[in-house]
Amino acid sequence: MIACGVGGADAVDVMADIPWELKCPKVIGVNLTGKIGGWTTPKDVILKVAGILTVKGGTGAIVEYTGPGVESLSCAGMATICNMGAEIGATSSIFPYNKRMGDYLRATKRSGIADYAKSFQQNLRPDEGAEYDRHIDINLSELEPHINGPFTPDIATPISQFAAAVKKNNWPTELKVALIGSCTNSSYEDMSRSAAISNEAASHGLSTRSKFTITPGSEQVRATIARDGQLETLEKVGGVVLANACGPCIGQWDRQDTKKGDVNSSKSKILSTMEIV
Repeated sequence: MIACGVGGADAVDVMADIPWELKCPKVIGVNLTGKIGGWTTPKDVILKVAGILTVKGGTGAIVEYTGPGVESLSCAGMATICNMGAEIGATSSIFPYNKRMGDYLRATKRSGIADYAKSFQQNLRPDEGAEYDRHIDINLSELEPHINGPFTPDIATPISQFAAAVKKNNWPTELKVALIGSCTNSSYEDMSRSAAISNEAASHGLSTRSKFTITPGSEQVRATIARDGQLETLEKVGGVVLANACGPCIGQWDRQDTKKGDVNSSKSKILSTMEIV
């Protein structure tokens, strides 16, 4: 059993007691081996997958992540990967229940849910010998930080090849605005890692050259990082905190550094990890 979102028209049919049919989705298995480390983060997994499947490759499919590499991912990291399943058109994305999820639930004062999930965790993992419509293997130990875009999120470029790709494809060479946060990159873990890097930069007298914006994913995240000092650290290096809502991701903000209607500026967006940004 799995839950997935439906469109408004579909929901109305169900509420009106009209039969609703759903085509059985395909299942794409992503086997993770190795161990994530260095500057590579969980988000690089989905950036890599987007490069393999493209923005349409997950349409009508559920993406299931398995393998020993899963154990090296944090719960917040797995949530980021699943959240970004939308970038490949996936119906849903899932991970097997593991200790990392239990630790997260306990840390967020939901021990009862963690104990309940653990009691039947065998039902929250793939069956032995499970078959998939498509299989992808990713070695986390060899996975580089990725930068996806511009123009489309399925142009996936390892950071070691990005400078050459910019020159070869004549992409814009100036980064005018950077954003951390959004619904995908705004967990307490994400913000803490970004603040740690910002603090290191500030200690060496560095500040941001590009405009630097921050959108906490919720009021709870904003209040927590304000309480614990991460927000102040980000502001000290030039960060501008925006509302906890959709904004720069969809071009909904008062941008002063470019002319209105500039098509290139609205399309030349790239996706990467908090640390790289």
